[in-house]
Amino acid sequence: MAKKVIAAANNKEQKYFMEEEFRFLPDAIKEDLKKICIMMAEKLNCTFMVGFDDNGDIYFETVKHEGDFDFDEIGAELEIKRLKKEELELFRAMELWYVIFFTKEGELAKMELQRRAAAEGKTL
Repeated sequence: MAKKVIAAANNKEQKYFMEEEFRFLPDAIKEDLKKICIMMAEKLNCTFMVGFDDNGDIYFETVKHEGDFDFDEIGAELEIKRLKKEELELFRAMELWYVIFFTKEGELAKMELQRRAAAEGKTL
């Protein structure tokens, strides 16, 4: 399964990364992702990543710091479950955005929406 990282944060080095390929995400979503990654990295004491798998589904990944033998994997999974529940609307919107802009089916849908808008004298 191919994975594409959207964003990641590392609490130890105080770094945040956003993949250039996803620069066209709406600014509000990019800002929310930044906050989520930084918050989760701090809370879990790890590197926290958000990405898309090859089906366009959101995935989350934690990477413990080298030599950190106290990393709580079960606690991290529980926090990720909580995050998924609290931010369900955001993650669904991101998955829809991915389908529209990165899949063949999405390209067809985008073309149809543009055709309809043009017929109504509008632009997308």
